[in-house]
Amino acid sequence: MTTQSLPLAVAADHPAYAGHFPGRPILPGVVLLDEALLALAALQGTAAATGEIKSAKFLSPVQPGEILRLEYSSTAAGVFRFELKVAERVVASGIVAFAAADGVTS
Repeated sequence: MTTQSLPLAVAADHPAYAGHFPGRPILPGVVLLDEALLALAALQGTAAATGEIKSAKFLSPVQPGEILRLEYSSTAAGVFRFELKVAERVVASGIVAFAAADGVTS
């Protein structure tokens, strides 16, 4: 599998920063997963709702203004392994599988 990369844009004033955590904001893991899932679904040409997060690890906090990059590899069966990075620092990783045309998850 070949690893590919694309930038992800999360605004420094994203509302999730406001309450997570006051005085030292970090991007919640659910927002990281949502951004990855939406980007991978677009690459797959399907709705994000057809994706299933098989695993996820959060390795480092993301602060407002940090630029995220999604690195991923995929199989023909619609399974993606991904890493979210800020520069060379891995902030999250995981596996997402998208439902096949017949409704069976890979």
